[in-house]
Amino acid sequence: MDDEPRERHLNIHFSPEIMAGVYANFANVSHSDYEFTVTFARVDHEVDDVEVPGVVVTRVNLSPRFMRELIDAMEDNYSKWSTREGIRELPEFGPGTQIGGRDAPSTTTDAPDTPDEPRPGDTPDI
Repeated sequence: MDDEPRERHLNIHFSPEIMAGVYANFANVSHSDYEFTVTFARVDHEVDDVEVPGVVVTRVNLSPRFMRELIDAMEDNYSKWSTREGIRELPEFGPGTQIGGRDAPSTTTDAPDTPDEPRPGDTPDI
């Protein structure tokens, strides 16, 4: 008998409504001794009040083991995305260049007036 674990394939089905997904621009992570809970919400960041309106779109409870696997998968995917986005910013990849079967975006940037002036989208060093 073969001691190698056999490869398993998941066969997951879901409705078109679930397939469409939900949009979230905020997440809160909490935990207990037994599980992690990730609450996803959509909030209106443009409101200038002390209280920001929002609505929870879904909440997911995960075991600690699955949370670790999810973090690893997210780090791996973010790294791949970040690498691809970095390639798009290289001068040799101008508008109309194909990257991974997709067109590279057309981007233009305005140089800041002074070297110390932040560019739009820059985040401050912490």
